[in-house]
Amino acid sequence: MAGISNADIWTPLIVLLGLYALIFGGFKGRALVFCIGLALLLNGAVTSTLKKVVDRRRPKQVERVRMVVLAKARPEFLTLFKPVKIRYSDASDRNRSGPSFPSGHVTNNATVALILTFFYRRRGGLYFIFAIAIAWSRVYLGAHWPSDVAATFFLAVGETAILLALLETLYRWAMARWAPQFFARHPRLVGDAIA
Repeated sequence: MAGISNADIWTPLIVLLGLYALIFGGFKGRALVFCIGLALLLNGAVTSTLKKVVDRRRPKQVERVRMVVLAKARPEFLTLFKPVKIRYSDASDRNRSGPSFPSGHVTNNATVALILTFFYRRRGGLYFIFAIAIAWSRVYLGAHWPSDVAATFFLAVGETAILLALLETLYRWAMARWAPQFFARHPRLVGDAIA
């Protein structure tokens, strides 16, 4: 669970997949990267603001919970092959992390899962399995309350759906007006799922 939740482990793979989409994915790949980047940026701003406004304490900050600590390794993915340390939260954990709601991990992964689903339908929708696993890992690791994770998931999906609808509308309006030949070749920004 700690490995699933550690973004540093997965960053090189994510960068490679993004570069692949930009270089070999054609218009659809570049549109995908653009939509994910913009959605993560905007949803991150909403998440950051809500964390300050709600200011809900994490489980490890208010109770004694089991925590899983990964060993240090370089490159980071090698931590997956080292034994983990199990400990319980104590007074030193009270100020280590920011507020609990909403979860940044859940926001980011629910956002990516929804966008992949819009662009690649069922194949893209498989990413929801990873998004749900990451959401569960946040509860398992004592970083979030179950209600934080569930509410964040729906919040992120809603924000992302609204953003994609706005982007699609703006794209169709602007391209039909200013680049009709390009628009004829690429009538949609957001994959095949939006008609």
